Amino acid sequence: MINNTAYRQSDTTLWRSAQIQARVVTALLMREILTRYGRHNIGFAWLFGEPMLFSLGVVVLWNMFHNVGTAHHISAIAYSLTGYSTILVWRNTVSRCTLAVEPNASLLYHRNVRVIDFFWARIALELIGTTLSMLVLLGSFMLAGVIPLPYSIMDMVYGWVLLCWYSAAMGLLIGGLTEFSELIERLWHPIAYFQLPVSGALVMAAWLPEHLRNLVLLFPVANCVELFRFGYFGHAVRTYYDAPYVIVINLVLTWLGLLVVTIAARRVEPE
Repeated sequence: MINNTAYRQSDTTLWRSAQIQARVVTALLMREILTRYGRHNIGFAWLFGEPMLFSLGVVVLWNMFHNVGTAHHISAIAYSLTGYSTILVWRNTVSRCTLAVEPNASLLYHRNVRVIDFFWARIALELIGTTLSMLVLLGSFMLAGVIPLPYSIMDMVYGWVLLCWYSAAMGLLIGGLTEFSELIERLWHPIAYFQLPVSGALVMAAWLPEHLRNLVLLFPVANCVELFRFGYFGHAVRTYYDAPYVIVINLVLTWLGLLVVTIAARRVEPE
């Protein structure tokens, strides 16, 4: 009887802690929105409006200077939307996590605020914004009849969730490392640009020679994009991806990210 009571008390404490952290992250999320976008003009709508504008610009330029649709018998608009939206996910999420602690350090004097909460808030903000942007753009073009309906929504969701998971894990890892050295933040930006050719967003794996395809598919993002595009285009395109491989890599990156953030937190959190 004593053991059962102990278990119930333990469960209650864990649930209470989860509730407190959820409220803290939500408050930090709202603070990030107000700090970044303010209350004027369209306010928080810039959360998904900004990535939408970037995506629309890329769609226009891509259709002006590329003939993907005619060469591969698929919609060039759908191809550019499903490509650039995936770039925004990992690039924006990781970039926003760099040097996330310094501008919020004064909040650490509140008992329930922890360093990890800053990262969760920024990760959630970017993932929500880019996801809404992707949904609004794809949905609008589909309703207008400009692009066809997706082949498998569940495969699109599967690829998008894996990509968001990877982005969150990398955000924790790179963001945590920047707390040890600002050099990491400066190096990340050129590294992000160098990742574009191997992200799978610009060129599909099937269009590459086999030796280059095998190299590109070592990067988890390329696998996620291929799965996402399979969900949209179906068998109209040939895709290559390994979801279990991505899951394993994401688990390792998540563990490393949490470890680095935990170590970084010990340096800055007040006693």
